Amino acid sequence: MTSSTLKFAAALSTHEATEDAIAQVVREALEQLSAPVDLAFVFVSPQHADKLETIATQLCGLLGTENLFGGTGEAIVGVGREIEQAPAISLWLAHLPGVEVTPMHLEFQRTPDGGSFIGWSGKLPLQWPKEATLLLMGEPFSFPADALLARMNEDQPGIPIIGGMASGGHAPGENLLVHGREVKKTGASAIYLHGAVRVRSVVSQGCRPIGEPMVITKSERNEIHLLGGRPPLEIIREIFAQLPTSDQQLVNRGLHIGQVVDEYREKFEPGDFIIRNVIGVNQETGGIAVGDYVRPGQTIQFHVRDENSADADLKQLLATESSGQPLGALVFTCNGRGTRLFSAPHHDAECLQAACGDIPAAGIFAMGELGPIAGQNFMHGFTASLALFEEIEQD
Repeated sequence: MTSSTLKFAAALSTHEATEDAIAQVVREALEQLSAPVDLAFVFVSPQHADKLETIATQLCGLLGTENLFGGTGEAIVGVGREIEQAPAISLWLAHLPGVEVTPMHLEFQRTPDGGSFIGWSGKLPLQWPKEATLLLMGEPFSFPADALLARMNEDQPGIPIIGGMASGGHAPGENLLVHGREVKKTGASAIYLHGAVRVRSVVSQGCRPIGEPMVITKSERNEIHLLGGRPPLEIIREIFAQLPTSDQQLVNRGLHIGQVVDEYREKFEPGDFIIRNVIGVNQETGGIAVGDYVRPGQTIQFHVRDENSADADLKQLLATESSGQPLGALVFTCNGRGTRLFSAPHHDAECLQAACGDIPAAGIFAMGELGPIAGQNFMHGFTASLALFEEIEQD
């Protein structure tokens, strides 16, 4: 690894006793960093969640920083490892000289006009510099991250927002966030970064297209009534009949659409689509319902997802997007991935390790992943969203 003023460290513990796990990750991470901690993330499995306030307080004291964030995850990611259905704590540290770190706790507040997000720092510029990044970890039941992303796409176009939603709980109040010494049951932790660091995003949706791109000619809200003047179900049946048996089985397991983000492209590649589930079929009209709003004139293409597609997509993206040799990584991968999707454990963590080496990495299996596609930020499902940290020279 080349010399760098930026430094990163990560440690993972599978000790059942919380005290032992904290002692291990702090000792190992600080030994690696050997520099002041400017930013820290801690990710804990549900087995440690009842002691999260103690964990946060102890870590802030031991690390010498209040810039500690993170929370609970159904499964926990470390360097080359994904710990599922077992106790785990993953700690990630960063020494970031020349980088502005502005933490905020955001809440959604309902108003007569719909709602607003409160908690923004007054230190932020009116128009963010194009090199800025926002890391975000939210609570899935109280924080409408998709609404925030849509607003930020308008207010701060081109600024990547990377992160995920806490997981491990099944009801409001069960998915917890760490924000400094505090534990939050609502809202989101948002960290604005700008300066001598480039945060490169890798967003792997793990799907591949079937059929051809088509234009929606009639729709209402999330229902597609006509594609190219024809009922979507009629088109699906035609595509299905031409597929090999293996792909027909994938369609039967779950069909998806890819919505084109940038309609001005002459040719659409996998990274040009935002993937959404087909959630219903109207047998009488031949229409379909999807997991997002759609509009006439929008180009879509049907997609399928399987282990091989997800594996190839992540590997290809890491090969192209991590060419700058990242120094550290945060990983937010869907809780529907892991051994629920792949035949062997540790898939996403091992792919990152194979592409980038043993760089410090930590993260969670999230209940929704955040990251940009074709320059716009979206909420995803069944996706691996990675933040790769690289050093850049300052004038």
